Amino acid sequence: MLKKSIIALLSFSLILFAVIWFGFSSPANDLSVLEVNNTSKPVVLMLIDSLMDEPLQKAMEEGRTPALEFLADQGRYLPQIVTSYPTMSVTIDSTLLTGTYANHHMVPALAWYNLQENRLVNYGSSAMEIFQLGVDQVLYDSIHNLNHEHLSKDTTTIFEEMDSRQLDSGSINGMVYRGNQRYDLNIPTIISVFNILPETVQVKGPTVLSLGSLSQFNSENEKHNNVWQRLGMNDSFTANELKKLIQNDKLPSFTLAYFPGLDKKVHKNGPMEMEGIEAVDQEIQSILNEFPSWEDAIENVTVIVYGDSGQAIIADDEQEALIDLRVILENYQIAELGKPIQAKDQVVLAVNSRMAYVHLLDENINFTELLANFTNDSRIGFIAWKDDTGNHVVSQNPNSKFTFKPNGNYTDQYDQEWELEGDPSILDITMDEQSIISYGEYPDALARLYGALHSHEGRYIIVDAKPGHEFIGEHSPTHPGGGGHGSLHKDDSLTPMIITGDPSTPQYERVVDFKDWILELTD
Repeated sequence: MLKKSIIALLSFSLILFAVIWFGFSSPANDLSVLEVNNTSKPVVLMLIDSLMDEPLQKAMEEGRTPALEFLADQGRYLPQIVTSYPTMSVTIDSTLLTGTYANHHMVPALAWYNLQENRLVNYGSSAMEIFQLGVDQVLYDSIHNLNHEHLSKDTTTIFEEMDSRQLDSGSINGMVYRGNQRYDLNIPTIISVFNILPETVQVKGPTVLSLGSLSQFNSENEKHNNVWQRLGMNDSFTANELKKLIQNDKLPSFTLAYFPGLDKKVHKNGPMEMEGIEAVDQEIQSILNEFPSWEDAIENVTVIVYGDSGQAIIADDEQEALIDLRVILENYQIAELGKPIQAKDQVVLAVNSRMAYVHLLDENINFTELLANFTNDSRIGFIAWKDDTGNHVVSQNPNSKFTFKPNGNYTDQYDQEWELEGDPSILDITMDEQSIISYGEYPDALARLYGALHSHEGRYIIVDAKPGHEFIGEHSPTHPGGGGHGSLHKDDSLTPMIITGDPSTPQYERVVDFKDWILELTD
């Protein structure tokens, strides 16, 4: 076993060395052949991973972010947009683009168990997780399966809707990009030689699809698409692609431009990280500078800046911060990461930092038995599961339970109706005499948690950590002294948005309401 692991690791290292040495880039696409026709003022959504209100406000007050300050001063600043759940980018982006929560778009999280294929899906977290699961599988899941197999075909994306309206759209470095236009993502020969991926991967995307070194339009990005630069999945690459569209008057009616750089810095340094905000602001400055003036930019383009998720503080002390699911479930046979599921395996762990799905493979294990392993840990905010009688939530007191279903006599601030039973304080929910629901620590808790509980097949529970803590399994990335997300908690769930160049806003201050709003903006 050890010999095989060493050989596999050496093989992986050889592949990685070859990729670094020979490069991973593809030739720049010819932008001149693109016919982009705008019937309305173009909308550019700059999606900044882990941009949060408090550090952004502080950075603007200190004069460290002139571009974001300009956009906020000239437009509207909304500090508390409710994101999707789990608070991981693939699920959030799926919600943004489809206008639905996970029970409809069916992208459960960064990591989840696929019952049909009997395997753990992971779109890319830690290097060791990727290695254990197989580089080829993780890459193909991220590049192809996420959009064309996992994202529900019963929902439509903004890109698909706009194409049906004969409007152009674009995606730059967005992991969720499904549209109607056929593309061949060009995989360099050195990669196909090692059988990591075929020479081309066929996908369907928007009118303009830029996806790191696999599909690019700006030849200047050759210096920003190396392996150590995440193959072009970085802020400079995104900014350069957007600038190329502006320079050539090729901005579609709607463009989603993803800026991932801040996220890594917040994970390392914690939620008040501001150097990363300064860095992305410099990229936005360079984009605005493509116009005769910044005022001219917002006169000709509607600019939306949105932080897709927040991050909660993770405690410095590893013993306190890290909730090891393998220890909690030590009496069960846990499926090994990267190994085929065995008949003896009882549990599969799908860890998403501050939340996790715990899948029950053994039909002889009931929910009550499994829950008893978690309710004594004060670091866990709640545990949830579903069955034929409803959706259930407990915390430290297993005798106190909260159950909810859609279509009842209680109404929340989003005009969603719910049937409630038991102790709603578990999710910090209160109701007034008019049966109006108010949310506290967990924004839009019922709809978002319902979405996760019905996001994929199988028997599973959801465990959600309190601020200061995150879950770990086998080779999970950890962030003691830094930040983490994934949870339903408001620290992970509330982020700012700036709208400049148009006076309108979404119906509600939630990412799930963006799709209808953006389609109205581009009509």
